Amino acid sequence: MTYGKKLREQIAGPGTTPLIGVYDMYSASIAAKHYDGMFVSGFGFAASYYGLPDIGFIAWPDMVAFVQRLRGAFPRHHLLVDIDDGYVDPEVACHVVEGLERIGASGVILEDQKRPRRCGHADGKQVLPLEEYLEKLERVLQTRQDLVVVARTDATDEHDILHRAERLAATDADVILVDGVRSEEWIRRIRKVVGDKPLLFNQIAGGKSPRLSLTELDELGVDIAIYSTPCLFAAHEAMDTALGDLKAADGRLPQVDADGGVGVKVSTTLLERNIARERLDEPEPEPEPEGVGV
Repeated sequence: MTYGKKLREQIAGPGTTPLIGVYDMYSASIAAKHYDGMFVSGFGFAASYYGLPDIGFIAWPDMVAFVQRLRGAFPRHHLLVDIDDGYVDPEVACHVVEGLERIGASGVILEDQKRPRRCGHADGKQVLPLEEYLEKLERVLQTRQDLVVVARTDATDEHDILHRAERLAATDADVILVDGVRSEEWIRRIRKVVGDKPLLFNQIAGGKSPRLSLTELDELGVDIAIYSTPCLFAAHEAMDTALGDLKAADGRLPQVDADGGVGVKVSTTLLERNIARERLDEPEPEPEPEGVGV
C-alpha cells in the first residue's frame, strides 16, 4: 500500500484523524511515541530552520530534504507536508510534489495565498484570484500519482470563504481546508458547502480558531485535525524556563529526576528507536512511482 493510500484510508475511517506538527527530527521522535501521523508545519519549519516567521522564506529544497530525513526515520507514520503556495510557480509546485511523493510523503497542503504570505491565523492575508489558484491546483493534481492533496483557502471575506470552499470541493482534491475558521458555526457552514469531501481543521495555540477536542470535531464532521505547533511552543516554554533556572542557579544543572526526568540516558534511548526499531513486523508501503529527482 502506498503512503497516499494509507493516509486516504485513515481519513475515510471513523473519527477525526490527528496529525501532530513537528519542526525537527527530535520533536518528530517524541511525537512518534504518541501519534501515528505527523504534519510538517511551515510555521515550525521556518522558525526552527531559519529562525524566521512564516511569511514565505522557506526554500523548497530545504523542505524536501527534511521530509526525506523524516521518512527515513519514521517509515510507517503519515507525513502531511505544508508546501505553502507551491513556492509561487505552478512548475515549481509540480516539481516539488513529484519529488515529495517519490521520497514517501503521504500528502501535501497547497494554499491560495498571494505573496507576501502569512501564517493562516495571522492578519493581513491576501488570496490569489480563484481561477489562478484553481489552475495551479489542477496542475498539481495531474502531477501527483497517489499523493493526498489538500486544497486550502485563506479567504477572509465571508462570501468568498464559502464560494471558494465550494469550488475547491468540486475539484479532484482529496481534502478541503479553510484556515483561520473562527467558530463552530462556521465549521458547520463550511461542512455543508463542501458536501461529502473530507474536511481538515487547523488548530494552533493562540490562533483564531476555537480550541476543540477530537470528539467535538468529529461531531462537527471534521475528518482531519492538524496541530501545527504543540511541539514548538512547548519547547519554547520549557527551554526558556530551563535556561532562566540555570542562570538563577549560577550555572549549576538541576538534578535529573530518576523516575521521569530527561537526561542523557532517556534522550539517547529515544533517538536509538529511530535506527533500531523493528521494521519487519509489518510490510512496507509499496514504492512510489519514479518521478523527477530533487
